Amino acid sequence: MRTLLRGGRVVDPATGFDGTADVLVDGGRVVAVGPGLPEAGDQIAIDVAGYLVGPGFVDLHSHVHSIAGHRLQAMDGVTTALDLEAGMMPVGRAYAEAASTGRPLHYGFSASWGSARAKVLAGVEPDANFATALSVLGDPAWQRSSSKRELASWLSLLEDELAAGALGVGVLLGYAPASDPAEFLALARLAKRAGAPTYTHVRELVEVDPDTPVDGSEEIAIAAAETGAAMHHCHVNSTSGHHIDRVLAALEAARSAGSRVTVEAYPYGAGCTAVGAFFLAPERLRMNGLDPTRVVLLETGERIADEARLRQVRSETPGAPCLLESLDEQDPGERALLHRSLAFPDSIVASDAMPVYWPDGTSDSTRWPLPPSGVTHPRTAGTFSKALRLMVRETGTWTWLEAFRRCSYLPARVLDEVAPAARAKGRLDVGADADIVVLDPATITDTASYFDPTRPSIGVRHLFVSGTPVVRDGRLLTDAFPGRPLRGEPR
Repeated sequence: MRTLLRGGRVVDPATGFDGTADVLVDGGRVVAVGPGLPEAGDQIAIDVAGYLVGPGFVDLHSHVHSIAGHRLQAMDGVTTALDLEAGMMPVGRAYAEAASTGRPLHYGFSASWGSARAKVLAGVEPDANFATALSVLGDPAWQRSSSKRELASWLSLLEDELAAGALGVGVLLGYAPASDPAEFLALARLAKRAGAPTYTHVRELVEVDPDTPVDGSEEIAIAAAETGAAMHHCHVNSTSGHHIDRVLAALEAARSAGSRVTVEAYPYGAGCTAVGAFFLAPERLRMNGLDPTRVVLLETGERIADEARLRQVRSETPGAPCLLESLDEQDPGERALLHRSLAFPDSIVASDAMPVYWPDGTSDSTRWPLPPSGVTHPRTAGTFSKALRLMVRETGTWTWLEAFRRCSYLPARVLDEVAPAARAKGRLDVGADADIVVLDPATITDTASYFDPTRPSIGVRHLFVSGTPVVRDGRLLTDAFPGRPLRGEPR
C-alpha cells in the first residue's frame, strides 16, 4: 500500500531541504517529495501538518538484540539499530537468530574483536550471546597480548566474519588496555584491505594511566593515519570524562590532517557495562578520580558501598550489568563537558543501548507496554529524544536539519563503503529507503530515568520501517516486524 504523508515540515539532511512538502512512499522506498502531491485511491493519506518528517535515526551502537529493546528504540525514533562497538560472533548466527524471531527495526552486527581474542587466547567458544560476552569481559585470560601465531589466528577469524557479512570490526580495547598496540595496527590494516570500518571503545587515556602503552584517543588517530582505515571512536563522552576537550582537539587535528576518524556521543553522564570490567577495579577507579560509590548494580539497584564490596561482586558475578557515574549531570561544569561532546562538529548521536532484564530472569518480553520493573540503562529508551531536547529544544545548539544530520545522515555514511545498502538510509529524497520518523517538535522528549529506565520517549507520532508503520499516532504497533538485516559486503 502506498502512503502519502501530507503537509509536514520535511527535513532531508542529504540535500539540505527543510520546508513544507508531501512525501509519497511505495514499496519500501520514497518515490516522490514535493508540495501538493496528488492523492489517489490506492494511497493511505496521513495528515502530518505541524510535525517534522525526516529519515529515521540510525543507531550505530545498540546492544539490544530483542523485540523489547527494539520497541523502546522505535519509540525514540530509531529505524536501524546496529551492534557495532562490541559486535557478535559468530555473526551468521546473530543474523539468523534475529531473523527467526523477527525485529521491529533493521539490525546488523560487526565482527567481535573481543570474542575472537577470547576464543584464541582463552578457549571461550563464542555463541552470539551478549550475556556471554559480558560474563568474560573481566577475564584476564584474553586481555593479554598475543603471540604472532595467536594474532594471525584471531585476525583470520575476523576476516571470516567480515566475509560472512559483518559490518566492520567492533573493538573493546578498553577492556584489554595493556595489549600490544601493534595488534591494533594489524587489525586496522585488515580493516583497510576489507573496506570495513572499526568501531573502538578506546583504551585508557594517558592522564588516567601514565603507564598505558599508548593514549587511547591518540591511538585511533595514529592507526587511521598509518593505515588509511576508517576508524570510529565510540562514546567519546564516557571514555574521555574530564579530559573531553583535549581528546576532541586531538580528534579534530587528526581529521584536519585527512585521517578517516568519526566520533559518537550519548547525552548521559553515567555509562553501563559489566561490573568485572578492567576499568572498574578499585585501583582503576581511583586513577579516574572516582570511587566505588559511583558504581550501581542494575539488577538490584545496589550502590556499591566500598572497595571491599566492589571486589566481592567483581569476583562473584563479573558479568553483572552496572552503572558507572563518570560525569555528574547535576554539576554545571560536568554537564558542560557532556554538552561539548555532543556539540563537537560532526559528532554522531549513538545510544549504547543495553538489554532489558526483569527480576524473574526474563531477558526479553513480547508484551507491550513492557512489564513493570524492567532493568536497563535509560539511554535504551531515551538517547535520541534526550539529545533533541537538550541540543535543539532547550539550547538551540542544533537546528532541526543539523539534528537529523547527526542522528540519521552521518551514521549512515559511516557504513557506505562496507554496506552499499546503507547509501539509501539517513536521507529523505527520491529513492531513499522509506525509514521515516514523524515527530512533534514541541513535545519530543525522553521520560526514562536511571530509576525508571523503561519509560518510552514521547513525541514520535509515526515511525515507518521500509514503509511499514511501527508507530502510528504515538502508539506502538505490536504486530509490526518489518526489520531487515543490514549486511556488510567487504571488498
